[in-house]
Amino acid sequence: MTAALVDAMYDRRMTAELDEPFVVFLIGMRVNRFWKLHRWLPVAVAMPRMLHELDADDDSGLLGYETTVNTRMVVMIQYWASFEHLRTYARDIEQEHLPAWVEYNESGGRTGDVGIFHETYRVDPDDSECVYNNMPAFGLGDAGTLKPAEGPLETAAKRLGTEDDWPAVGTDGSTVEDHSE
Repeated sequence: MTAALVDAMYDRRMTAELDEPFVVFLIGMRVNRFWKLHRWLPVAVAMPRMLHELDADDDSGLLGYETTVNTRMVVMIQYWASFEHLRTYARDIEQEHLPAWVEYNESGGRTGDVGIFHETYRVDPDDSECVYNNMPAFGLGDAGTLKPAEGPLETAAKRLGTEDDWPAVGTDGSTVEDHSE
């Protein structure tokens, strides 16, 4: 998954292809009271354990993930094969998530010292698009199959299946039409 592909850099515009519907799951935590380390640290260390567990199971349904950290928040974007895969993992008493969720609700969830959130989106592959340039596999590019963003895939509108009479913009700010002369 994400960690294994950190070194592979693509020096041209790439897009991702996913053939089946998928789920984008945003999950995160917010430290509300820094001095209450005993409340938020268990929440912070739970996610790496879950990811290790999911990475070890090829059938988990987790396709890829990215993490962003700022002063108060950790936000993770996860890509799942389906909502059923996500829900099955979240509710499995034998997995890391459910005990961590119960622990949070019994301790940190009642105090306001640490906040958590999640958002779940079901996505049809025809209703999503992405582009990457000078990037390793990232986001949907990590979850799906990377391919050059050229020809019928050169613009966001074309990747979404919409007619596009606007030219693609080159990496130097010029349009693709400028380069064809």
